[in-house]
Amino acid sequence: MKKLKLLRKALSGTKNFRFAELSQLAVAVGYKLDRVNGSHHIFVHARASRPLNIQNVHGQAKPYQVRQLLRDIEEFNLQLENHE
Repeated sequence: MKKLKLLRKALSGTKNFRFAELSQLAVAVGYKLDRVNGSHHIFVHARASRPLNIQNVHGQAKPYQVRQLLRDIEEFNLQLENHE
């Protein structure tokens, strides 16, 4: 899915957001996967003061983790990189 379409989907407030889509969106705004500890995938960003922790639960992302990414995008003024 295109990056801009993923961002729009996240902003729509849908609860049907796949883990792969959330990971792709995090990378699209500049996060890098730092480590994996069980089901927890820890992403870091040079401009963010805290890591982003997302979990894969049967292929789905937890809704509050989608909201955390959106909060970080706004708070740290993160932009989509080379959006298509």
